[in-house]
Amino acid sequence: MAHASPLTQAQPAGPEAVETVPPAVDLVLGASACCLACVFTNPLEVVKTRLQLQGELQARGTYPRPYRGLMASVAAVARADGLRGLQKGLAAGLLYQGLMNGVRFYCYSLAGQAGLTQQPGGIVVAGAVAGALGAFVGSPAYLVKTQLQAQTMAAVAVGHQHQHQWLPEDSWLVALAGGMISSIAVAAVMTPFDVVSTRLYNQPVDGAGRGQLYGGLVDCLVKICQQEGPLALYKGLGPAYLRLGPHTILSMLFWDELRKLARRGAQHQGT
Repeated sequence: MAHASPLTQAQPAGPEAVETVPPAVDLVLGASACCLACVFTNPLEVVKTRLQLQGELQARGTYPRPYRGLMASVAAVARADGLRGLQKGLAAGLLYQGLMNGVRFYCYSLAGQAGLTQQPGGIVVAGAVAGALGAFVGSPAYLVKTQLQAQTMAAVAVGHQHQHQWLPEDSWLVALAGGMISSIAVAAVMTPFDVVSTRLYNQPVDGAGRGQLYGGLVDCLVKICQQEGPLALYKGLGPAYLRLGPHTILSMLFWDELRKLARRGAQHQGT
């Protein structure tokens, strides 16, 4: 699938841009920055995808052209799919940007830390390798993003219209997938508070029952950020995320089954 290669995108300017922060921090910062930019530029990506698919393998002048230039194409998408249609594929786009640019910045930062970017031609080599690895990791998300952005009503459809019906509607896998996806946002928002709660509950106390390390919620937040860095608020993020989705699904599943048992018991007593 042809798309703009990360190799052609601007790379960090030089070793001085990456030596001030660890590579892991560069991964988070680079991915976050590009995801924020994606929110604003995704409508243009939708229009670009439609224009690139229009007239696929057809001679010029032999096919309808619902998309004609930038502004007319934006209006065509909005008319067919509503204003929300201009953000089609945003979730996949954010995943793509996060994966691709996170890997790209991380690898480039590692190269800078190792001194490769200070060698003759090192910046070019580091940028090329980092870009290639980022493109490889992000390619599956780019595929999903493109297919979602191409989907629209038949009157203005261009290119092949994929239906992403990967799971049967009544499958428990649908609920599991939904739970795991929604858990991304929940884990991102709640993990800092979970870390603070753990620290507060686990701290030693004096004879009066007062905490010896933290004076409360705000004090705990400030001390963690000052002494360990803001990323410490996301300690345990991986296990928290992997636990949250299955926990939610299993809770709902067991709740539903227990309710069925309770109803059967009530019906049995009534008879």
